[in-house]
Amino acid sequence: MQKALTGIRTEIAPLLTSRPWHSLHELDDALRELDGTPNLARLGANAVIAVSIAAARAFAVNQGLPLHQWIAETTGSAELLPVPHFNVLNGGAHAANDLVFQEFMIAPVGATDEASAIETGAAVYHALAALVRSRYGAVGLGDEGGFAPPISHPTEALDLLVEAITTAGFTPGVNDVAIAMDPAANGFYENDAYAIAGQQYSREDLTRFYVDLLDRYPIRSIEDGFAEDDHAGWQLLHQAAASRVQLVGDDLYVTDPARIQDGADNGYSNAALIKPNQIGTVTQTFDAIAAARRNGMACMISHRSGETEDTFIADLAAGTGVGQIKSGAPARGERVVKYNRLAQIEARNPALGYGLA
Repeated sequence: MQKALTGIRTEIAPLLTSRPWHSLHELDDALRELDGTPNLARLGANAVIAVSIAAARAFAVNQGLPLHQWIAETTGSAELLPVPHFNVLNGGAHAANDLVFQEFMIAPVGATDEASAIETGAAVYHALAALVRSRYGAVGLGDEGGFAPPISHPTEALDLLVEAITTAGFTPGVNDVAIAMDPAANGFYENDAYAIAGQQYSREDLTRFYVDLLDRYPIRSIEDGFAEDDHAGWQLLHQAAASRVQLVGDDLYVTDPARIQDGADNGYSNAALIKPNQIGTVTQTFDAIAAARRNGMACMISHRSGETEDTFIADLAAGTGVGQIKSGAPARGERVVKYNRLAQIEARNPALGYGLA
């Protein structure tokens, strides 16, 4: 953090105050030129994205627009309040249990507005808390606020979610309260195989495993189902399941427009995860969303594991109208603040629609 702040104070601030800026694109280009590396390795993406976000807010204020509306006008998007994907069960790198799949989320796709979607997420989260507590006793939380019970197989997590959704009074289903997964397969891929709960899977085996889960559970989205370099695995799953489920690339694309285009050209996925600090500037984030849309791919706006209380991604999701956001469980201030911002946008703009794009 101190390195990022030093770079902002000693190099970026003098640039910002050196002349007028007429667009965010102009400013972001200058930031990349100042850094001088292809991937912002010198100043750091976290330093540059913080300044780019601050500048976006300043341009919105200068035009007298709420940030989400400025984003919509800048990108030519139709605003839409997104379906939140709440990360309520954690494993992998996010938790200290034996579950290798990293995230299990619930998505209130059947809600009629953002406020009721958030209420649904909170209700299921609390039902899950009671269920986990009664079955496993006190358990810790993962990095993003989801529970981390001592389970090891993905079906154990999925069974817990189905029961919690039902207990909370909702219907587990892709048209009501759906399930989304982020296996984050980089974490259990080694020697051209995938290790899940003590069993080794080839890419063909893993594809069949995912299809079996789709047959048994109301899953609407699978993120990083294969390792980022296992392109053959991505293609297998795309061929087997893209007509049934959203397949999201995160590690595969790292919010890079060129990599998203490559994924579209080669049939890797039908959706991309969008994290602004992966690419480093707000305008490049817009470019990544545009690349996905040109190729008929969906987008999901995402937080990071190490989060702050900044709410930019909520405005980004609403302003670009991508229809999906994930920001962790409905717990912890740095996660909840994003959902609160979405509710605030809706309260001030009741005519805005809600749902998947």
